[in-house]
Amino acid sequence: MKTMLLTLCLSFASLSTAHAETLRFITEEYAPFNYTRNGRITGIGVDQVEAIAKAAGIDYTLEMMPWARAFATARSQPMHCVFTTGYNRERAGQFVWVNPLLKDEMVLVKRKDGSKGPATMDEALGMKVGSQRGDFGVEALEALGFTNIDLAADIDLSLRKLLSGRIDLMPTSYKTYENLVKEGRPVEKALRMAGQIYGIACQKDTPPHLVARLQAELDKLILSGGQDRIFTAYGLPPNTRTAENGGKN
Repeated sequence: MKTMLLTLCLSFASLSTAHAETLRFITEEYAPFNYTRNGRITGIGVDQVEAIAKAAGIDYTLEMMPWARAFATARSQPMHCVFTTGYNRERAGQFVWVNPLLKDEMVLVKRKDGSKGPATMDEALGMKVGSQRGDFGVEALEALGFTNIDLAADIDLSLRKLLSGRIDLMPTSYKTYENLVKEGRPVEKALRMAGQIYGIACQKDTPPHLVARLQAELDKLILSGGQDRIFTAYGLPPNTRTAENGGKN
């Protein structure tokens, strides 16, 4: 009887440990990096996250939600990670990071309607811009001095506002802009913004050994050319060389 009880206790302990070690990855609808297709969460960021989690032998779940909620959840809830997340000095200490899923330039885009658009950033500051609530783009806009910022729940809503004329400009990564053009969306580049690193941001109490295993597998994915192949599979040019993991500086 004692042996049976001991076996049961060990089994429950094992199940509890396995449950506790499950990482919960959350993201938003933001093609081509994270989006839902035929009921499945996919994209450039998703493919990388799944590849490195599986290679590291880490149990995980994937969930899609609005960005502001995803970001707040990953910042406050243990064993939660949000991606594809812009990395900057302000956010650096709020999470533990696995970088880089993406290295990209940011651009301001406008409607492709024959209008000239802003010639300088100073001129753009007087225009109405739109971005996603809680997105890195909002921080970048505020840092540049924009004050008339329209906030939406996701990029699709911001894009609809841009195309309907409710906003004049929208910040996004250059690769996302290229994808919009590829899809035939009537947008064009207005102005360049700063370069940016994007990665996986995990709640600060996430066990260091899990973060280290994810980082090690991402490093291997980059060095093996696997990351480049993922970008190419989605019809986009690969990252500039990221093997040095410059995203942590």
